[in-house]
Amino acid sequence: MNKFMTSAVMAALGMGIATEAAATEWNVSVWGKRRAFTEHIEKLAELVSEKTDGEFTMNISYGGLSKNRENLDGISIGAFEMAQFCAGYHPDKNRLITVLELPFLGVENLEQEVAVSNAVYANEAVQDEMAQWNAKLLMTSPMPQYNIVGTGDPRTTLSEFEGMRIRATGGLGEAFEKVGAVPTSVTSSEAYQAMESGVVDTVAFAQHAHLSFGTINQADWWTANLNPGTVNCPVVVNIDAYEMLSDEERTALDESVPEAIDYYLENYGELLKRWDSVLEEKGVEKVMISEDELSAFRAQAADPIAAAWVEDIEAQGLPGQELLDLVKAELAKAKGTN
Repeated sequence: MNKFMTSAVMAALGMGIATEAAATEWNVSVWGKRRAFTEHIEKLAELVSEKTDGEFTMNISYGGLSKNRENLDGISIGAFEMAQFCAGYHPDKNRLITVLELPFLGVENLEQEVAVSNAVYANEAVQDEMAQWNAKLLMTSPMPQYNIVGTGDPRTTLSEFEGMRIRATGGLGEAFEKVGAVPTSVTSSEAYQAMESGVVDTVAFAQHAHLSFGTINQADWWTANLNPGTVNCPVVVNIDAYEMLSDEERTALDESVPEAIDYYLENYGELLKRWDSVLEEKGVEKVMISEDELSAFRAQAADPIAAAWVEDIEAQGLPGQELLDLVKAELAKAKGTN
């Protein structure tokens, strides 16, 4: 009887363990606070949980799991299953997706940004490079063209950019450097303090980040039409964790991505609609750069930086020109349908 009861108890415990193991729980590493930039991740978690009746859930941590510049490293060692990062944080680790951060590519809206990002993420060489970090590209975090906020008198000419200390990463930093500015790549979370303390004069961000990280509260002016480019910030998953999902869970995840992106676009669109009222409310002057100055900026920063990028990437035995051509072709296609 004792043996029977012991066996029964063990069987019951085993069933409990099996039941517990059947539920999948992922940890997701992001940073800052919940904002327009993270809404697709929040929506993805919601959709996946709904589609699996709560059997596949995501715990989204805003800075509690890793620093933003270390998220890709965390993915590589399996410290968490999903993470968001920006290519400009460590371009040596994700060389190929930095094509999307080249200045003045000509992307006009978020839908086009999604199109070119998806095309690049689907490229075999790009996927192979990310696989070296045990990372699978899941979805982009589309952002509008960056513009800068600054203190003091507005800077409306390239000559006034000379010596300007600006928070700008990746290709954007290179672009501003071409016209005499001094870029620094402090993290988004450090930008407010850098501006407040005078470490930088200006900060380049998309609209949501100027709000979320408070730089708009330090600003006297904002450039409405500089539009030098943007940064590319993928959401990636650990390959081992992805492959361990059940077929149902993997389908729920994959099929939820387009829905999450659509939600993101709708949500971000609402922010863009009310941006002028935000500027007015905070007393920030909306500055327009002349077309002559913009043309001069593009001449100095666009083609030269793209050519140098291709040369550098090709020298490493990677398809630089192929990827740049892919971006241009996909962008042309997107503009033809938008």
